[in-house]
Amino acid sequence: METIKPDAFLETLMATKSPTGAETQAACAVDAFAKPFADAYSRDVLGNRFATVGNAEKTIMFAGHIDEIGLIISHIDNDGFLFFQQLGGHDNIMLSGRRVAILTKNGIVRGVTGKKAIHLMDAKERKDVPETHQIWIDIGAKSKDEAESLVEIGDSAVFECGLEHLHGSRYAARAFDDKAGCYCAFEALRRIKEKGGNPDFKITAVATSQEEIGTRGAWTASYSVNPQIGIAIDVEHATDFPTCDIRRYGLIKLGAGVVISRGPNINPVVFERLVECAKKNNIPYQINAEPRPTGTDARILQMTRRGVATGLLGIPLRYMHTPAETADLQDVQSCAALLEAFALSVRKEDDFTF
Repeated sequence: METIKPDAFLETLMATKSPTGAETQAACAVDAFAKPFADAYSRDVLGNRFATVGNAEKTIMFAGHIDEIGLIISHIDNDGFLFFQQLGGHDNIMLSGRRVAILTKNGIVRGVTGKKAIHLMDAKERKDVPETHQIWIDIGAKSKDEAESLVEIGDSAVFECGLEHLHGSRYAARAFDDKAGCYCAFEALRRIKEKGGNPDFKITAVATSQEEIGTRGAWTASYSVNPQIGIAIDVEHATDFPTCDIRRYGLIKLGAGVVISRGPNINPVVFERLVECAKKNNIPYQINAEPRPTGTDARILQMTRRGVATGLLGIPLRYMHTPAETADLQDVQSCAALLEAFALSVRKEDDFTF
């Protein structure tokens, strides 16, 4: 298997720490990448970033979120241990025994998540999954005062797990969801700029905030951009691993190409155009059935104002919402290539009603 390395922007983006509501590090990485080539660039009060290429009247919007799941400090006890609430959806069995980075006004404070050791548990405790309040963060403080000199209530934290090469084009990392999708949105925009843009549509890539707690950034961003067409880019569950029942979830393979979703959340004309562009440009793709509004930015994009012709592209991902999310960079590049091909194919006379 050929070894593929991430480019500088993806590597930089993946190194940032951007828990929901505290996305500044990732947003600054987007600023540094997109500002130099964008025809227009802006940000808003929710932390969204907007980069536009072209000045046509009609707009295609790409949306990839920059927030990641994390933790928020909610209590400091008398012994200096920190307790937290979840930002986004975690599997509690994954929470303990992890190194964490806490984002504070004075920089990163490092700690570890702890719970009672297995040697000290009774038989019932060994079988139980701990609740969030039964896990804590140990930053090495000896007292509440010492802990409070380092960390404040409301500070956010993420797991300390960077981008790790596994084999060939496959990598593990903390937050492919959805920094890989954000990368695709802005990398595709850069390529579109290099090719002179689309004379009939301006293209606006948005790094959306707070997707993990209800697509909040996309809600305001899509209203501001007011696009005619919107493509959300997120991750999609790869189901090619032991114990996953493909009769229930369908078959999505790591390394088999970008995932094009189909269902009521998706405009059928947009879907058909995405498939057509993939075939025409020899871009590997897979199709995923979505029977209801998705848990992605596509959900809110579709319902913006008078409605938006919406598509959803996914990057296959194993072990979503864990510190070891695993993706294939070939799928990431397939996604960026399809976004580029789609955006350059659309003309102002195209009709996306049905």
